[in-house]
Amino acid sequence: MNVLITSISKKIPMIKAVRKALNKMGKDSILFGMDTDEECIGKYFVDRFWNCPSLKEITPESFVDFCKKHQISFVLPSRDGELTYFAKHQKYFQKFGIHVMISDSAAIERCLDKYLFHLTLSEMGFPSIPTVLQPEPWIRKYVVKERFGSGARSMGINLNQHSANLHAKKMEQPIYQPYIEGTEYSVDMYMDARGKTKGVVVRKRVQVKGGESQITIACENPQLENMSRAIAEKLQLRGHVLLQFIVDAQEQVHVLECNCRFGGASTLSIEMGLDSFYWFFLEMQNKPIDHISFQKSNHPKMLIRYPEDYII
Repeated sequence: MNVLITSISKKIPMIKAVRKALNKMGKDSILFGMDTDEECIGKYFVDRFWNCPSLKEITPESFVDFCKKHQISFVLPSRDGELTYFAKHQKYFQKFGIHVMISDSAAIERCLDKYLFHLTLSEMGFPSIPTVLQPEPWIRKYVVKERFGSGARSMGINLNQHSANLHAKKMEQPIYQPYIEGTEYSVDMYMDARGKTKGVVVRKRVQVKGGESQITIACENPQLENMSRAIAEKLQLRGHVLLQFIVDAQEQVHVLECNCRFGGASTLSIEMGLDSFYWFFLEMQNKPIDHISFQKSNHPKMLIRYPEDYII
């Protein structure tokens, strides 16, 4: 029962969380990591490292060959840019006993495309943040971001229309949203193989850099929990899912985006009881998880991300 994490880069917390889940399975397993960067830091934290070519150069057949050769049964994508590939080929991989933690292609497309995500949620009746392809006169201050993928580092925030237009010229396919001041939240969920919500953890984003939480606190927010559950189930998502919200000064909720993968600070939710990787491993071995209750910690926890030395 070997496991492969893709694009491991420096995602050490995720690697450790997966290893912890493997230990709970009580079986001898080898944890593989793959990345195009031969010198990525993550290779020192996995058992075996695959310095792989670009995913564009990896055919589904060659990927299966690699997994079969190394007896890999589970694949955990970790980067937005590879979700489409794994969603497209997941059924083919399943024929060879290779299970990917991924939603289907239609669901992935709706979430990766921020404009389509807005349209979809609006049609479903959820308070998606307004998203347009061109500047609109009713928007006073703008957020400008790439339409596809993460790209938080290139995002422009709190811009007037002139600055927004200039910023958009640096982007491939910009979208425009109104700048809203408020409190940001991330909501981690595990969606089981039937598309039902197994568990939900809400996190308040206290300090954010480069689009990722550096300090985040688990909290109770039934409104966001219920809304996240409804959104994820209507979108028919699977596996670990991360929704992002902002709540303004008038307590109005705005849905920002959805990441169909494990997030940079999602390890806090693991510590709060959201055992996503363990549940996934069980389900893919046809072991029911209905009898395993989601026991969320009664003590709110805080995650602080910081550099740490590793001596070997």
